[in-house]
Amino acid sequence: MSHALSLPYEPLATWGRSLVAWLGGKGVAGGAVLLATWTAYRLVPLLLRSLPLPETEGELTRQAVRAKTLRNVSESALKVAVVTVGGLLFLSNLGLNVTALLAGAGVAGLAVSFAAQNLIRDFIHGFFILLEDQYGVGDIVKVGDLAGVVEKFNLRLTVLRDLEGKAHFIPNSQIQQVTVFTQEWSRAVVDVGVAYKEDVDRVLAIFRDEAERFFQDPEWQDKLTNPPEVLGVENLADSAVVIRTLFGTKPAQQWAVAREFRRRIKKRLDQEGVEIPFPHRTLYFGEPLRVVKETP
Repeated sequence: MSHALSLPYEPLATWGRSLVAWLGGKGVAGGAVLLATWTAYRLVPLLLRSLPLPETEGELTRQAVRAKTLRNVSESALKVAVVTVGGLLFLSNLGLNVTALLAGAGVAGLAVSFAAQNLIRDFIHGFFILLEDQYGVGDIVKVGDLAGVVEKFNLRLTVLRDLEGKAHFIPNSQIQQVTVFTQEWSRAVVDVGVAYKEDVDRVLAIFRDEAERFFQDPEWQDKLTNPPEVLGVENLADSAVVIRTLFGTKPAQQWAVAREFRRRIKKRLDQEGVEIPFPHRTLYFGEPLRVVKETP
């Protein structure tokens, strides 16, 4: 390399000597800054994940949801801070005036803000979602036509994972209305139809008895919060009398409770000889053709 720099080619020789001088001085320090920035960037999620979360024993509590959400937001904010500080130190090491650069960036930021209004809205909406604890990581929500588990949340976007495993990335500014299925407590609503010929009072007694047995089952008591309510006849449908039963459950347990009660009440109605109707279809082909013979 020294032989190449000794060649009388200008300005290449001068540039080469300047480059060697810079690499021997500021270049090493700049490389160290970049290495430290990259290391800190990689350590941020590892350090945050090592922090203990509230003990929930598998339950979806607000404390656990809040802790996971704050950890996600903190990870994003710390990564941005690490990259920003590392970038400023690297530029300062190059000999640039960082103070003047920041002042210029502030002026340029006003111009950029007009082009990044949606991004600013995302951060503002995300801040209020976090502040009001509307939902968090682990909650099951519905946003518009999309529903799923909140897999990731930061101030810019929300990531939903639906039942089919699809990930949906939704900017926070587009979330105008959200339905949360796991906020503090949940409820299972079970509608079951019986035939019109059945005695309604007897059917209601069977439902109350089976719901009480379900509530007293030790295997399911930790998922239920309140005694079940058999509201009675909810609807007189085309082919069935619909009976509605309510179960107060812990967050995210309403679907498992509803499936189990449907299984139990189906078996119980079969034992009691109560018919669960299903639609019947009668095909009509019209009157049969009659052949009329004409006599000569």
